[in-house]
Amino acid sequence: MTEGEPRTIGIPELSLVALVGISGSGKSTFASRVFLPTEVVSSDACRAIVGDDPNDQSVTEAAFELVHQIASIRLRLGRLTVIDATNVQPDARAPLVRLAREHHVIPVAIVLDVPEELALERNTSRPDRDFGSHVVRRQRNLLRRSLRGLQREGFRRVFVLRGQEIDAMEIVRERAWTDKRDLHGPFDIVGDVHGCRVELEQLLTELGYETADGVYRHPEGRTAVFAGDLVDRGPDTPGVLRIVMTMVGAGTALAVPGNHEQKLLRALQGRNVRITHGLGESLAQLDAQPEEFRTNVMAFIDGLVSHAVLDDHRLVVAHAGMPEAMQMRASKAVRAFALYGETSGETDEFGLPVRYPWANDYRGSATVVYGHTPVPEPEWVNDTVCVDTGCVFGGALTALRYPERTFVSVRAHRTYYEPAKPFLEPGAAAPPTTASRPDQQLDIDDVLGKRGIETRLMGRLTVPEPNAAAALEVMSRFAADPRWLVYLPPTMAPPATSSREGLLEHPDEAFDEYRREGVPTVICEEKHMGSRAVAVVCRDDDVAAARFGMDGLGSIVTRTGRPFFESGWSGQVLAWLRDAITRAGMWDELETDVLVLDAELLPWTVKADELLRTQYASVGAAAVATSSAEAEAVTLGVARGLALDEMPGRIEAVARDATNFVEAYRRYAPAVRGIGDVRIAPFQVLSSATEAYVARDHAWHMQMADRLAAAAPDLVIPTRNVQVDVTDPEQQAAAVAWWEGLTGEGGEGMVVKPLDPIVRGRRGLVTPGVKVRGRDYLRIIYGSSYTEPANLERLRKRGLGRKRSLAGREFSLGIEALERWVRGEPLHRVHECVFAVLALESEPVDPRL
Repeated sequence: MTEGEPRTIGIPELSLVALVGISGSGKSTFASRVFLPTEVVSSDACRAIVGDDPNDQSVTEAAFELVHQIASIRLRLGRLTVIDATNVQPDARAPLVRLAREHHVIPVAIVLDVPEELALERNTSRPDRDFGSHVVRRQRNLLRRSLRGLQREGFRRVFVLRGQEIDAMEIVRERAWTDKRDLHGPFDIVGDVHGCRVELEQLLTELGYETADGVYRHPEGRTAVFAGDLVDRGPDTPGVLRIVMTMVGAGTALAVPGNHEQKLLRALQGRNVRITHGLGESLAQLDAQPEEFRTNVMAFIDGLVSHAVLDDHRLVVAHAGMPEAMQMRASKAVRAFALYGETSGETDEFGLPVRYPWANDYRGSATVVYGHTPVPEPEWVNDTVCVDTGCVFGGALTALRYPERTFVSVRAHRTYYEPAKPFLEPGAAAPPTTASRPDQQLDIDDVLGKRGIETRLMGRLTVPEPNAAAALEVMSRFAADPRWLVYLPPTMAPPATSSREGLLEHPDEAFDEYRREGVPTVICEEKHMGSRAVAVVCRDDDVAAARFGMDGLGSIVTRTGRPFFESGWSGQVLAWLRDAITRAGMWDELETDVLVLDAELLPWTVKADELLRTQYASVGAAAVATSSAEAEAVTLGVARGLALDEMPGRIEAVARDATNFVEAYRRYAPAVRGIGDVRIAPFQVLSSATEAYVARDHAWHMQMADRLAAAAPDLVIPTRNVQVDVTDPEQQAAAVAWWEGLTGEGGEGMVVKPLDPIVRGRRGLVTPGVKVRGRDYLRIIYGSSYTEPANLERLRKRGLGRKRSLAGREFSLGIEALERWVRGEPLHRVHECVFAVLALESEPVDPRL
């Protein structure tokens, strides 16, 4: 390297970097130049944290406990970590190598080898470094003895920097070989082929691949992914390798290694391996091939990486599986798991290792597709699936289409290799060594305790432990079957408190809020006088059984997940809804056999009759009776000459307020004589079986609701609505007048939403909707005399921040649940989001807001 010429060294994006150098070698300066401040864990800084002084050597042991703890947390979270300490002693470096191995990352050593004199000169200029030259000399001797042994200690990469190259050095971060997140497919993931060339060609043809110039390509640009064990046991290992190697070379396929490829490579390299489990057949077949082909096979297998992380880390392919903690990491343990899985150390009656069913405990967000252990049919377990269906044993060769999550299989032409253990016929029970937890089974540990849930809209959201306990009580005792609960709606906050005389809420505050957030257009929807309901509607009973494992046509639940009807009305209402969707032509138009609707179910007395009778009616009756008695008492007092001049007016106002209160709740209390009195007002088509409609604006949802109302006018009520340009004073004034008309007729009010359901504004995710309730309706909430000036003044001090925060978090969790469901993720992944919405509902927020 010439003087002044920058030099680059490459380190993995995820690694543990140990800076090694004597005191005064410039490690901290170097680290601050080439790494982010947050990536550097400094021993001096940790001394300061635990002992208030970065140079207090008496707290060194405690400081390094902290160094290792911080490093462990960062590595667990997948963050590059740099240890800034002298690290000249083997005993100081050994824990760092262990940490790297524990978290399956590559340990890197960067040595700053500077002359002793330069280090002493630098230390002399620093008044806080008052230790003698003998300390630096001892460190220098330790460093010299360490240089040649760093790789033997376990450091996979060692860089020794001297002189000017320390200041000129640049760091290049290298992506992991397993990191193929930028490849989005679609993919066709093929299980263990084991030399069955004819079946492979048949499967590729069935999948739509065509050959040209000896390469299989898909006309729609799909990519095949081979999950390992291409070789051994079958009749044509070279033929299979030619197909796969050619496809990989042409970019139409990817491949990960299987344990059989690994053993074949060692045999071809002349290593001492046992010629068992079909290896002899492969070697014999390859011996008949040209030397050049065998050389190419060795290079191909040697270049295969343990596993592939695809589609923005939504998909992982590994031969024997891959736990979440190992995904996109590199270590001997990762490669061993990818090739062999995890065994219990025992063998079964056939002499085969008993494999630990790792998929039972899998909780990762990525779908994992694997092979290795043949199964009669693919079965989803916690968003993992084995696609090795034992072709070479007389079973089938199977591929998973992704993201469609459908399987394509071709039967084996014959049994090519007799298995050590009898291969099960389709439909037979799985052996105990591969027992697994069904995809639709829940575990209480999935929701207990403090939990963090990753959402697309708001990142990681936390559910506190007490909230989870409260939700468990409701979910376990009262909720509908979790298989129906693909969504729960969020709470809704009111707008900023109005300062207008006699009013607590007014549309202008909602318009002003959205205008400040940069939302140009909102939609105002009539707020129906009913109860929130989520309806899952299936096209027929077979769809419910296939998609949910349930009987019936679907479910109708409250916003807390409880069945809406305690009687047998649910099935009839769902049948009416199903027929309305059919008449509206929505099944075919949306290409679905399931629809999830967000709606209001009316009248309120269907669900709240007891509440009306025991709470509102009793309060109203008491208020009217009391005001009447008070009026009589005041009349008598005036007749006796008491100074009660102001009292008649006050009593009259109280009586008027009580009457208004009674009239307000009575609007919610029409008699329900039978199921024919039930009405439903859908206002959002949440999702089909394959798409969450969160990207479609609310005008589209209103059009769909109008079509349902036209198709079933005796059941479905339309939702009146107006769109408003919040920068246009005339449109805003017209919307206010519309709201005044609604509330003047006794209506509850309206909901104001951005026209697009999901909008990011100046401060992040914009509030998805605010409710603007009428003056008279709010008497039900705040009491008959809430409009008295003194009462209004107190109410105007109500805090909305927590309610707004809650609404945003619940909205994000609800959308996450829907999107996970349409992606076909396992029940526990959907349910954790639905459960979290219910858990957050137990936060201490004023329920009147």
